[in-house]
Amino acid sequence: MQATQARAVARYIRIAPRKVRLVVDLIRGKRVEEALAILRHTPRGASPVVEKVLRSAIANAENNHNLDPNKLYIKEIYVDPGPTLKRYHPRAQGRAFSILKRTSHITVVVAEK
Repeated sequence: MQATQARAVARYIRIAPRKVRLVVDLIRGKRVEEALAILRHTPRGASPVVEKVLRSAIANAENNHNLDPNKLYIKEIYVDPGPTLKRYHPRAQGRAFSILKRTSHITVVVAEK
């Protein structure tokens, strides 16, 4: 990774990757100010989590790489699946249905234009 980009990772987030990707796809490639505005007005449970990771990436760029936060854009943003918690739900006649509680790893890379 060059010095012109910074990253932040949130791991083991208890939201399914499929749901987080819906939010992440809205802001990919955008300038950070525009992305933060979109996240603030998106009524999805993953929005505050993605916003927090994005703010962390911006802070890393500013403090660790001396980049100008006004020139930053989202170079990469992706969601990987984390470990799945397996739970069981009792059903009729002694059966059990499995419940998969999925987790996500969210990665944001910001760079200067």
